[in-house]
Amino acid sequence: MQYNARLIEKKWQRRWSETQPHKTKDVGNGKKYYCLDMFPYPSGSGLHVGHWRGYVLSSIYANRKRLEGYNVLHPMGWDAFGLPAENDALKKGIHPRISTAKNIAVFKQQLEDVAAFYDWSKEINTTDPDYYRWTQWIFLKMYHAGLAYQSYQPINWCPSCLTGLANEEVVGNACERCGTGIVEKKIRQWVLRITNYADKLLEGLDRLDWPEKVKRMQRNWIGKSDGLLFSAQIKNSDITLEMYSKHFETFMGDTFVTIAPDHPLLPEILASVPTCSAILEEAADMAQKSATRDVSDRNVEGIFTQLYVIHPATQLEMPLWIANYVLKDYGTGIVRGNAHDERDYAFAHKYHIPLKPVMVPADPVQMDLVVHGIMCYTDTEHGILLEPAPYAGKVIRTVREELGNYLVQQKFAVPHTQYKLRDWIFSRQRYWGEPIPLVHCAACGVVPVPEQELPVLLPEVEQYHPTDTGESPLATIPDWVNTTCPQCGGVAARETNTMPQWAGSCWYFLRYPTPQLETAPFSDKALKYWLPVDLYVGGIEHAILHLLYARFYVKVLYDLGYLPFDEPFKQLFNQGMVCKYSEKSGLVEKMSKSKGNVVNPDEIVHSYGSDALRMYILFMGPPELDCEWQDTGLEGIRRFLNRFWNYSTNPEMILLEGQTELPEVTRSVHRLIRDVIERIDAFKPNTAVASFMEWLNEATHNSMRLSRASLEKILVLLSCFAPHIASELLENLLNKQLSDCTWPTYNPEFVKILEVTITLQVNGKVRSTLAMPVGARQSLVEELAHSNLQKWLKGQTIDKVIYVQDKLINYVTRS
Repeated sequence: MQYNARLIEKKWQRRWSETQPHKTKDVGNGKKYYCLDMFPYPSGSGLHVGHWRGYVLSSIYANRKRLEGYNVLHPMGWDAFGLPAENDALKKGIHPRISTAKNIAVFKQQLEDVAAFYDWSKEINTTDPDYYRWTQWIFLKMYHAGLAYQSYQPINWCPSCLTGLANEEVVGNACERCGTGIVEKKIRQWVLRITNYADKLLEGLDRLDWPEKVKRMQRNWIGKSDGLLFSAQIKNSDITLEMYSKHFETFMGDTFVTIAPDHPLLPEILASVPTCSAILEEAADMAQKSATRDVSDRNVEGIFTQLYVIHPATQLEMPLWIANYVLKDYGTGIVRGNAHDERDYAFAHKYHIPLKPVMVPADPVQMDLVVHGIMCYTDTEHGILLEPAPYAGKVIRTVREELGNYLVQQKFAVPHTQYKLRDWIFSRQRYWGEPIPLVHCAACGVVPVPEQELPVLLPEVEQYHPTDTGESPLATIPDWVNTTCPQCGGVAARETNTMPQWAGSCWYFLRYPTPQLETAPFSDKALKYWLPVDLYVGGIEHAILHLLYARFYVKVLYDLGYLPFDEPFKQLFNQGMVCKYSEKSGLVEKMSKSKGNVVNPDEIVHSYGSDALRMYILFMGPPELDCEWQDTGLEGIRRFLNRFWNYSTNPEMILLEGQTELPEVTRSVHRLIRDVIERIDAFKPNTAVASFMEWLNEATHNSMRLSRASLEKILVLLSCFAPHIASELLENLLNKQLSDCTWPTYNPEFVKILEVTITLQVNGKVRSTLAMPVGARQSLVEELAHSNLQKWLKGQTIDKVIYVQDKLINYVTRS
């Protein structure tokens, strides 16, 4: 038998397409396993090898569970609405519906090569009206629950994508999608009250089997902080400023106050100042500059407002400054300034603002430096308080709670919980998205579209280019916009903003069990059986956006009584990125068409085969870490597959019926089963691949003759990694189909540690030791021992080798 990877793989892909052995069984067919990939944007560039990493990884777990007798749901679909798909269509100059359909066809063909065994009868597409009807339905449920509201506040505007962005879509003050710096723009938009769920989103993280890194990222993004809210009045004014502080310990040392340059209260605060207009103009310029750089203590800048704030405890008149390092969305956007913050300290020194240290270190020398304003001391754990009087001389960590209570009792502050999380800007001023199912009536106001009239279809248009007017292109289609009010029957206009790309992906996992259901978005019976998802595999880049939004949707639907669970994904695994050298930048970077470092899997599959690419993707390193693509690694995998094929198809290596397998061979097979299972369980498929390689080396070196039962076990194990070659060998050597096989288990008695430590000697002197299985043949021990003793055997002639089974090996040499 010759191993022709592409012929074999095409054969099995056709067979699987016809027989669908991986098709999901009906609800209730035994124990279930829901294995889910983050479904892709069908972009024009198609899949690259980086995409394979997640798909191949998930297939291991889906295939294993199927072999263990589970009813497995392993679906695939398309996140096809939103900016990625629309921008791709704009580049091609065609309608996004056409480009999306073409891209999906390419992706689907490529995914056949992955051999991930998707059940295509469960396929969904977020642009399908039968799907987005229910995306609109969920929005209406949120609207009726008071979780969706209209706002005219300034939002993040991308001047390149020409649309508003949620805070989560802004990275480093730039658009997460295109990298263009964002600006503020006041336009009408729809917003979801995700902040109402801040505490529930935090609490749920404690119950999830997720990577700690992802949970930490979500906790930090939600940013719950318990502290105190201080109020202080501006001198000769009725205006009171509020300042939130988590670290309130140095409150008595406050000597100035700073406010963000783009704070919305600034015009009102400055109204009585003669130079108000000039200050506001200067502040606007400062805000723009601050948005494009990281403000450290080396480049703090300020503008004096000519106003003073009265310290509520000391009655000190504190100058009010506009400062470039204060953020309007953090806390209240107004900050207490004192000697115990590095940027406050630098700011005060730059503008000659007096400081008053009220916290010192225990070291006398450093204490003197702090008291005289020569050193900034910021340790609010170990610092010793100088004020207020009742706590003078106390170490802060021992009196923090008591001090907080004291400040509240003295009415200097009130307890306050602060969140960094902001409500979700939900509307987009683009064409390619789900229409928001609302109408605007002059008499009735905003009126929801009746559920029985869903979906509100996205109209077919020739011109869908975005504008910078703050309106979607839909606003230019009178035949679509003009409608009647569902409430009074009068003239009304449809909402023209569309939903963001995240809307469809927030709940798609609920639709997969019953994608053709017409009467509801999901089936209660199917939900109770299939959900939550058992394993979710995808990139960590979605830790804040998709994963946070999906959890929010599920918690809302749970609270509204539509779901019996409040967390969507039991276990999450984030695969690392596959990186490659970029000729444009000269750096090893994430694969991207724009960087010119994309590796096309189609070419590799043609040259090496899908199984080789699957195993190499898994072998490159720990799956949770980024790795660098190296073409040379494929050769090693191809050699392994060829060697495995040759070994398995060698008639001398397979025992005939009635022949008995040697005990050491059985133990070796069971050790392989144990190693592969344990390494899969630990999410270390790279070491599982290594197990196969180590075993094959042992098997060929010792000319292991396998029973048909042992061969089947090994092939079934291998099928999770290289399904085509495993299926071909099962059929040709054992007359079996993979779907007829079961996942192997190992006998603990056969894998007990049966190792001995063999002493390695040269001319009777102990030079090293070697751990080997009990009963190891001299030839194997001698090969490994010779390698370990190179230092002492170099330049020597070996006259004799003395081997005592399981104890020692001694080389007798002469120069």
